This record gives sequence, structure tokens and C-alpha cells, in this order.
Amino acid sequence: MILVVVASVILIPIAYAVLGGFKDNGQLVGDPLSLIPSPWVLSNYTDVIFGANAIVFWREALNSLIIAVVAVGLTVGLASLAAFTFARMVFPGREAFYLLFTLGLLFPSAVAILPLLILVRQIGLEGNLLGVALPQAAFGLPLTIIILRPFFKSIPVELEDAAKIDGCSSFGFFWRILLPLARPALATVSVLAVVNTWNAFLLPLILLNGADQWTLPLGVMNFSTQYVSDRPASSPSPSWRSCRRSCSMWSPNGS
Repeated sequence: MILVVVASVILIPIAYAVLGGFKDNGQLVGDPLSLIPSPWVLSNYTDVIFGANAIVFWREALNSLIIAVVAVGLTVGLASLAAFTFARMVFPGREAFYLLFTLGLLFPSAVAILPLLILVRQIGLEGNLLGVALPQAAFGLPLTIIILRPFFKSIPVELEDAAKIDGCSSFGFFWRILLPLARPALATVSVLAVVNTWNAFLLPLILLNGADQWTLPLGVMNFSTQYVSDRPASSPSPSWRSCRRSCSMWSPNGS
């Protein structure tokens, strides 16, 4: 029952936003709390997906997809290896290195944006989608390692000993046994990495050059600043001439 309530709290606003896209301006202004559009306006979505400027939407979606795939692949792959090392291997300074990764949560990307821009420019990745994907992967490593390490550590040591007796190496145990068992944890960190990368705004804004490299967040920002909201007013506003006549009537000197 609790899960149903939590799921409803999360899904109802999403459904309200999606269904609101099928409303026209009159419905949005006249009855903003209604959930079901009447009538349904399909052109709000078809104009974006299949309209004259649909190529811009699909190009931005492709850029976001490329950055997300590269960043998530690097984040989950490298974090899995690091979490396995911190969880299953014993070596001097292990906890100190792990603490160093956890401290990465204290530094958001906005703090390091200037040195990051200089570094990306020096290695020749400015204006390249890879120049955004690599920093996104780096900033996603601390949280992913923190989530995966306890899960890897909870796997019984006897299972690893049995694998070694059968001739399995440490990497073989990680690849053949640990990763398949860690699918729920890998799915969780993958979803978090996709959301963080897909919604990234500052890094693409600073590191990408030109509208042909924009991601969807940048495209939405440009669209919202380039165009105004076309919503009808509740009552017709008087023209500037009538306002001037009214003001002159109430002015002391009639001017």
C-alpha cells in the first residue's frame, strides 16, 4: 500500500505534465487543474517531432543520447572496477583512497568549470561531445562507487573462494560471477547516471560550440528565450491610446 501511494505521488505529476501537452492555450488558462484535455490537441507534439523544425529536435536528442551513452558506459564500467577493488581486495591505503573518492561528492561541476574548460581546451576536446561526456563520467564516479561498494562487499567470501578453487581469477570472479549478481545495483547506478547526464546543463553550455552541438536542455532553454508564451489573456487589455486618454482625463493639468 505504501509503495502504491509513493508511486502515485511520483507518477501523477508526470501524467499531468504529459497530458497538459495535449491542451490548447484556452484550456491551460481557463481550467489549468483539469487532467483530461477536451479537445485533444495532437499538434503540440506532432509539430515538434514531425514539423518543419523537427530536424533540430532530433539533432539535439541525438547529441544528448551520444553523451549519455558514453558517460554512463564509462561511469558504470570504471566505478564497477573501482568498487570491486575497494570491496574485495586488501592493500595499504585502501580506505584513504576510498575516502578520496567520497570527497568528490563535495565538489560540484560548477566549482571546477574554469580549470575544466582550460583542460578540455588543451587536450583538443572543446566543442566536441566527448569533451562533455568525459567530465560527466568523472563527476559521476564518486556516487556510483559509494553505491556499488557495499553491494560488492555483501557477496559471501565463500563464493569467491569456491571460484578460485575452480581456477577462476580475480577478474574472472568479477566478470563472471559478481557482475551478474549485481544487476540490481548496476541498474540503479545506471539510471542515476543517465538522469544526471541527460539533465546536465552547465557543462554542455560551456564546453560546446554552436547550435549543431547543443543537447536537449540547451535547446529547450534557447526555445524558451527565443519565443514567448502564446496564452490568451483573461480580458482584453486596452490599447496604449485609450490608456493615454484615460490618464489625461485624470491628470491635474489635463496633459
